[in-house]
Amino acid sequence: MKHIFIVNPAAGSHDCTDEVRSRLASFDGKIEYEIYCTKGRRDATEYVDRVCRETEENCRFYACGGDGTLNEVVCGAVGHGNASISVLPCGSGNDFIKYYGTADDFNDLESLINGVEHNIDVMKVEGKYSVNVVNFGFEPAVVKTMEKVKRIKFMTGKKAYFVGIFTALINAMKTKAKVLVDGVKLGKDCLLLGSIANGRYVGGSFKCAPRSLDDDGLMEVCIVNKISRLKFINLIGLYKNGTHLDSPKAKGIINYAQGKVVEIIGDEDLCYCVDGELHVSKNFKVEVLKRAINFAVPKKIAEKLGIKESEAVVC
Repeated sequence: MKHIFIVNPAAGSHDCTDEVRSRLASFDGKIEYEIYCTKGRRDATEYVDRVCRETEENCRFYACGGDGTLNEVVCGAVGHGNASISVLPCGSGNDFIKYYGTADDFNDLESLINGVEHNIDVMKVEGKYSVNVVNFGFEPAVVKTMEKVKRIKFMTGKKAYFVGIFTALINAMKTKAKVLVDGVKLGKDCLLLGSIANGRYVGGSFKCAPRSLDDDGLMEVCIVNKISRLKFINLIGLYKNGTHLDSPKAKGIINYAQGKVVEIIGDEDLCYCVDGELHVSKNFKVEVLKRAINFAVPKKIAEKLGIKESEAVVC
């Protein structure tokens, strides 16, 4: 197997290329590996797709960046039976891997390289792909602000996210949209936020989908109806801890369902996020591709969680 480390120099607070190269030096002669530095948006997707088409050799691609880098690697690997993916955390946000453990778990390079591959679901969103969460309503407003403030020195990660939340509390408290899960309407037509999840975490530490299983062929859909700012502030702790689906405080406010196809129908153009990347459309559809890609979990974590090798279905 060839190990290919896709480094996004723009991810996180600094370029981690030299750090990755230094850490991999101890594996010289032990594994076949290479480092590829991305040159801009979509470059990782194009590179992974090209490598997979040009060789029959099994390749494991490590996203060395944040969730955006992982998303690009996923988009390039979907449909290729000779590809598997994993993460070497270098970004300011690595939400998807929190499903399994911590950034430290994935930074154990020996355990990661000897990781256990298992097949996981992927969400297809209007020709794009998502491995973690698709958001609409409040969350894209948060991301819009984050994109601006992240240019300010020291304003990265959780700091930028909380600035985004504060700004969205002022100007993004309602979105008009109809949500259909497998053809059945969910929630009201005026909502605060909606999430469609394969992973469990968003925004660095918010456990938006505590019941999610990333290999069951189902997406977790959570709709928070339009509420006052005061109620939202009272609920945000529940949302952060992942107790919002079961708390009596959220009764009548949150609507939850699992499904294979989710349709969002807006009155006007809607902003939505695919693994943190902003898009705009009046209507969009999300569908699950069951066990469509191989994801490598660090060996120590796989043993702890009882994860065994499995082979992905090529979609």
